[in-house]
Amino acid sequence: MNGPRARTGAQARVAAEVMAAAVAATLAATGTAPAHHSFAMFDHEHPIEIAGTVVEFRYTSPHSFIIVEVKGADDIATTWNLEGPAPSILARDGMSAKTIKPGDELVLKIEPLRSGAPGGSWALINTRFKDGRALVDP
Repeated sequence: MNGPRARTGAQARVAAEVMAAAVAATLAATGTAPAHHSFAMFDHEHPIEIAGTVVEFRYTSPHSFIIVEVKGADDIATTWNLEGPAPSILARDGMSAKTIKPGDELVLKIEPLRSGAPGGSWALINTRFKDGRALVDP
């Protein structure tokens, strides 16, 4: 034969499935396939309110993070790691990397981790300074 052999519909489908599987395996092996993770780790049904002092604010993609020290009733501090919106979303709402600084005292209504570990998901609309001021002007 001089040219490529004509494939039947079934052969073409199998070839396409093999190619798709190979591409998926390659992407999975390189770690570039999953662009995002699930938010199932957060308990959306039972939000809680915490108050604490900012240790660090990470204005990073794909998610921002607030590391906050929260004192319990026994006056023992626990460090909470709170995942939040992407900087592009925060910027659209008026925030910058300088809006939250170490030492700021915040009150946050968060969706806690289902595991019970000190962490959760924060949102700008549910976060304010301890004195009641909004993080950004409405």
